[in-house]
Amino acid sequence: MIVINNLHKGFKDVKVLKGISTSFEPGKTNLIIGQSGSGKTVFLKSLIGLHTPEKGTIVFDGRVNTDMSSDEKRQLRQEIGMVFQGSALFDSQTVEENVMFPLKMFTKQSDEQMLERANFVLKRVDLIGANKKFVAELSGGMQKRVAIARAIVMNPKYLFCDEPNSGLDPQTAIIIDNLIKEITEEYQITTVINTHDMNSVMEIGEKIIFLKDGKKAWEGSNNEIFKTDNEAVVNFVYSSNLFKKVRQAYLNETN
Repeated sequence: MIVINNLHKGFKDVKVLKGISTSFEPGKTNLIIGQSGSGKTVFLKSLIGLHTPEKGTIVFDGRVNTDMSSDEKRQLRQEIGMVFQGSALFDSQTVEENVMFPLKMFTKQSDEQMLERANFVLKRVDLIGANKKFVAELSGGMQKRVAIARAIVMNPKYLFCDEPNSGLDPQTAIIIDNLIKEITEEYQITTVINTHDMNSVMEIGEKIIFLKDGKKAWEGSNNEIFKTDNEAVVNFVYSSNLFKKVRQAYLNETN
């Protein structure tokens, strides 16, 4: 579980995060949404340690970020899996080599052990037989699955995904959403997803944090977001006619 208390972060005179408090539970898909400039990316980067907050705490299963020693921070980094927006795979390496990269960096496993673990996670993301392919030979959806396999190869406690559906067609995006949700539930990972994909919000948003101007303006589930009267959320989520119709149909059924 991750608990965030009164988080503040700025750059020079610009305040980006303005006192965000929330929590993310294991085994659930936790989504961060909001308009460009709302603070989503800075918030996510603060959670994974790429930004140092000026005020507030981030607590990882009882471990407070501001109280951690260098060794404890190093250990925490090994418990984090990350799926980047552009997958961030190494073009010069095969699928197998990309997936084994964290194992080579952070463990002392033998080549045989690393290969066994790589094959296990590749099977989990339905990429059996793709070991020797290079990134250029893969579709966008396959690249995302390789990125997910690499993110979970260390058996992380925490999984962070930055726009995992970016650049994917709608059908492939649904496959990636379902895969992330399945893995989250199966391994009871605390998963946090930064997204602008409203399909993701409606399909897998078990907890949703809506940021506006660096503050938490709303939080709830994908069921609760249908019923909210928060004007900022309604204007953001239901900006398309399709989602407006879906929301209206839901409200008609429940009234």
